[in-house]
Amino acid sequence: MAMRDIRVVGDPVLRTPCEPITTVDDRVRGLVQDLLDTVDHDGRAGLAANQIGVGLRAFAWNIEDEIGYVLNPVLVEVSTEEYQDGDEGCLSVPGLWYPTRRAWYARVVGTDLDGKEVVVQGTELMARALQHEMDHIDGHLFLDRLERSVRKKAMRELREQL
Repeated sequence: MAMRDIRVVGDPVLRTPCEPITTVDDRVRGLVQDLLDTVDHDGRAGLAANQIGVGLRAFAWNIEDEIGYVLNPVLVEVSTEEYQDGDEGCLSVPGLWYPTRRAWYARVVGTDLDGKEVVVQGTELMARALQHEMDHIDGHLFLDRLERSVRKKAMRELREQL
């Protein structure tokens, strides 16, 4: 398929919760290939379907030389006692990086194109990416998770860019 353009903040598709995938057809197969092609570049840890304009529950990841995808993902577990604080950015919010608190560990369960269960889990960067992409699928941006004073600064910087 092809590398797709990334939708940026302000596009309503990014704020709309994605719909479940009910049938795996050529459109969904093409979407998965586009997600994989688009995430397969340096500096890209994850990509949700709505970031390329498709409102379906799917995302791809590219972490530590592992590239994969999951359909209809559900965040089933996060660590509740261990957290990580680090700068986070987003392809849909280009150029902005801000400290974002995330769980240290996360586990997502979904399916592949053949309907087989996919379990994706990890700590640190993988956990951050899983939580970040699940936020996208639910219509949220990492900016929504920032502490109030930091979010205010980020929004000011974002307005200056537009």
